[in-house]
Amino acid sequence: MGKLLFWVVLIIAVLFVARIAARMAAARQAGAQTSARRSQPAPAAPESMVRCAHCGIHLPRSEAVLQNGLTWCSAEHAALGKK
Repeated sequence: MGKLLFWVVLIIAVLFVARIAARMAAARQAGAQTSARRSQPAPAAPESMVRCAHCGIHLPRSEAVLQNGLTWCSAEHAALGKK
């Protein structure tokens, strides 16, 4: 009975030490990610999306072709006109 109790206590101790080591590794990794985020520039603000009058695809406003008050995904679709 004494040997069984010894092994149970030993297994619990090993699991406890492994859990502490995992928490320390996760904290170290989180600290590295935080410092990496600080060195990166802030992401650009989200851009509004518009819909092509011909095919209906959505694309960023900066990539759209604007003609006659309508938005198009390409000059080709602007030439084809509204669907």
